Amino acid sequence: MKLFTDSGSDLPLSFFEEQDVTLLPLRVEIGGDTYDDISEINSSTIFRRIRNGERPKTSQVSPELFTRMWNELAESGEEGLYIAFSSELSGTYSTAVVIRDQVMDEHPGLDLVIIDTKGASLGQGLLVREAVRMRDAGKSRDEIAAAIRTLADRVVHLFTVEDLDYLAKGGRLSKASAFIGGLLNIKPLLHVEDGKLVPIEKYRGRKKVFQRMIGLMEERGGSFSGQHVAISHGDDEEAALTLKGMIEETHRPESVGIYQIGSAIGAHAGPGTIALFFLGPDTE
Repeated sequence: MKLFTDSGSDLPLSFFEEQDVTLLPLRVEIGGDTYDDISEINSSTIFRRIRNGERPKTSQVSPELFTRMWNELAESGEEGLYIAFSSELSGTYSTAVVIRDQVMDEHPGLDLVIIDTKGASLGQGLLVREAVRMRDAGKSRDEIAAAIRTLADRVVHLFTVEDLDYLAKGGRLSKASAFIGGLLNIKPLLHVEDGKLVPIEKYRGRKKVFQRMIGLMEERGGSFSGQHVAISHGDDEEAALTLKGMIEETHRPESVGIYQIGSAIGAHAGPGTIALFFLGPDTE
């Protein structure tokens, strides 16, 4: 089985190389040049250039790359599973589906399942990690796909940004009108609702935002025993480590991973973003 995901998952390049997962990069345009996310440009560069006044743009995984990947999969005769970035935040998922259907006209035997995670960053990345674990444990493609669809509904995304202007101008933010004005020294807390980014509360100061994140883990989380919790940051590892310490003290998950946000998501979220991802309770 071939496993695919895009750079919206914010997993490091080493993950793809070590875990035999095919990376489908979103693209970042800055200074008149276009780069493949992760493989050709890193988010530290993006954040430095944002701080210097540049405004990057992003685009979905290229149709040409999807065409090549799906044709190669069809010709190999292998099964495929693509765990995709939220369709509410990018056209990547829809393009992948359209091109799969086109390739099937020539290769009717193409066996590819595409999952819209309705997630972003490590909310998507956690699902990819679980798919790798199941694959390595010998589970079938269809078993993995069913499990990932179920888990996708349980992933909780909580995050705060330094400046909502990045998200608003990029068209990635819903229900933001009440939050756009008067945000001096106010830290918004957002989540993902049906694949969209939605502000939910706002606080004065990062410490209060982090305390509320811890409280929401209690309200929205399932059992943290055996769970891998993920934190991503926009070039602010110190803040991520602070949040990690708070989580380990209060909830004691099996592990808390810290990752830097990728270039494509970082271009919209901006420097100073801190995001937290975990699984909510199993409702079955």
